[in-house]
Amino acid sequence: MKETLTYTEAFEELKTIVDQLENDSVSVDELTEKMKRATVLMKICRDKLTKTEEEVNKTIEELS
Repeated sequence: MKETLTYTEAFEELKTIVDQLENDSVSVDELTEKMKRATVLMKICRDKLTKTEEEVNKTIEELS
């Protein structure tokens, strides 16, 4: 099942995880799960950015 988060939702959750890691508020027991989740969120963000770039480029080509 593919997750359907918006870019903003995925990015905000990713920022929260990074903040937790930077502030040492993640236990060793949680670290692996947080890193796995961060990887999923980064893929969601990257995919959405790539799709947006493709759509913008297509629109620009249509205007030319």
